[in-house]
Amino acid sequence: MQENECGTACGIRKVVVYREQIVTESGVAPGRPAQQATVAVVLRNPWAGTGPAQDLAAEARRIAPVLARVVTDELIGALGDVDGIEAFGKAAIVGTAGEIEHGGALIHTPYFGNLMREILEGESIICFADTRADAGEALVVPLWHKTAAATRSHYQTVTTRVSDAPRSDELVIAAAASTGPRPHPRIGDRSTDPAVSLATLEGALC
Repeated sequence: MQENECGTACGIRKVVVYREQIVTESGVAPGRPAQQATVAVVLRNPWAGTGPAQDLAAEARRIAPVLARVVTDELIGALGDVDGIEAFGKAAIVGTAGEIEHGGALIHTPYFGNLMREILEGESIICFADTRADAGEALVVPLWHKTAAATRSHYQTVTTRVSDAPRSDELVIAAAASTGPRPHPRIGDRSTDPAVSLATLEGALC
């Protein structure tokens, strides 16, 4: 089955891609200029109108791998190549006629997450966000390093929105990536942080 046929069979209505690059931050060019991109796939909610007893597994198994391929292909196309992608994240917006679990069924299973991680050559758990909202709602997608989750310089967010989605019976499945860290990272790294606890800070807390 061709990609457009897969999309039609899965109820995909549109794919929206955004890319941005921060040229200066506080008037200074970043030491490592990074590009960020988001891909949002708008599709019919296959479970709209069903109740909480509905089994989600079969449709998740059918649709999620198609979505994983679409978002990763588009991220690679927007940012150049897999090697250049250093951080990633995923998200879902559920239309008001759906359950928040409907978004989770498509992004929180191996049929999406494992494939996205494999295609983008990552090892870390993929950061995520999900919500239920009307069309045009903005969603902040969190990112962190795809192979070194403790790398604090890559803790960042990207905001995406689709002006006419999700309709009440739709879902927006999104993925985001960055080719580098925040513009001027300088708050250290989790792997080299000192041990900090209430006991170590006793007397220093206001």
